[in-house]
Amino acid sequence: MFTLSKTTAAGKELRTCVVDTLVELMDENNQLVALDADLGSASGWTTIANKHPQRFINMGIAEANMVGVAAGLSLTGYTPFIHTFGPFATRRVFDQLFISGGYGGNTINIYGSDPGFAVGHNGGTHTTWEDVALMRMIPQSIVCDAADEVQMAWIIKTFSQLSGIHYVRGNRKAVPMIYEKGSTFELGKGNILRPGDELLLIASGQLVSETLQVAEELAEKGISCEVIDMFTIKPIDKELILREVQGKRQVITIENHSITGGLGSAVAEVLAETGSAVPLK
Repeated sequence: MFTLSKTTAAGKELRTCVVDTLVELMDENNQLVALDADLGSASGWTTIANKHPQRFINMGIAEANMVGVAAGLSLTGYTPFIHTFGPFATRRVFDQLFISGGYGGNTINIYGSDPGFAVGHNGGTHTTWEDVALMRMIPQSIVCDAADEVQMAWIIKTFSQLSGIHYVRGNRKAVPMIYEKGSTFELGKGNILRPGDELLLIASGQLVSETLQVAEELAEKGISCEVIDMFTIKPIDKELILREVQGKRQVITIENHSITGGLGSAVAEVLAETGSAVPLK
């Protein structure tokens, strides 16, 4: 059950949220381990190293090796969480994630930070527009795009209780609050944030807040928009999409990712497979 935030002000930095949540989980569960690719200061994971030095490993700038070590830790009964920037958490290590993780039946939880245009100033090498597309290709994987700190904390806690390959993407810096603290969610289920009967806007991640702003601006022009936060891109909420598309004149997806293989593709697949003839953009 979720409640919308009473403020749209930025909350705590998402990297701080991830660190605080992992420290809390590691305090309670001595089987949780954290691995970072030499980004302790950028990610804040030095805090984890200080709190739990025996269960934190700085793998250096060797992301593929980090995934291999995480798979090995999973084989011995540990639950690993790994972090690096989005392109290095997915594209650079895809073979290791697919074979050592998915094919091997191991559990690896991945936080890919600063996806899409979040860190454009870092250059093209540190930018990923295809991470969701790649992670959707791993059988039985779960792929999430966190809209704010409340949702991010819930996702991290939920991942810690599951087996398999799980990926969550999100900024390092703070983003506007969407949900009140204490809100809970359900993997594979989207959240209707605003009712509407003309356009269906389906968004994920940091663009959820901007989509709500757009819906407000369009309402002032007499255009009624429904807004859905589709924070789980795999498995996507087919039932919700097919129900809410009824009567709409257009469906628009908004994401910090290439439309190819991302949220746009996932929604288009649902509409195409069911023959729902609604314009999609």
